[in-house]
Amino acid sequence: MSHTLRHWIKTFGLIELFKGLAVTGKYLFKPKITVRYPEEKTPISPRFRGHHALRRYENGEERCIACKLCEAVCPANAITIESEEREDGTRRTTRYDIDMFKCIYCGFCEEACPVDAIVESRVFEYVFWERGENIMTKEKLLEFGDKHEQIIAADKAADAKYR
Repeated sequence: MSHTLRHWIKTFGLIELFKGLAVTGKYLFKPKITVRYPEEKTPISPRFRGHHALRRYENGEERCIACKLCEAVCPANAITIESEEREDGTRRTTRYDIDMFKCIYCGFCEEACPVDAIVESRVFEYVFWERGENIMTKEKLLEFGDKHEQIIAADKAADAKYR
């Protein structure tokens, strides 16, 4: 049988159509794997990169030492830091803003931080209703970090052997 004749038989015999229907029929009666979000949730990795948070030490002092490495490494220029020197000679931030619309959630800020001050948590369910809410200020980031510190610390401990 020639190549041309074989091509015409496949074309008018609708062979490709029946192959596609066979795949559909194969999965038609199998159990479905659809997750009905938000009623059902899938497991999330401890390395998931979601909402940012600033952490504190156990004594309540903020961890950020204003080294500005996260600002320098951010490929989207989403982080803005201003700092000043305190009476005891240490540096701390006076302004730490992250524009969540610019952020690409690459995790470079977290990797660059020498004191684990800025982290990306597992929280991905957040929304902005008003203009300007996308700017996460230092106060908002510290508050978010305080609220989710137990989960963040557990994720950091689980990831410690890979760092």
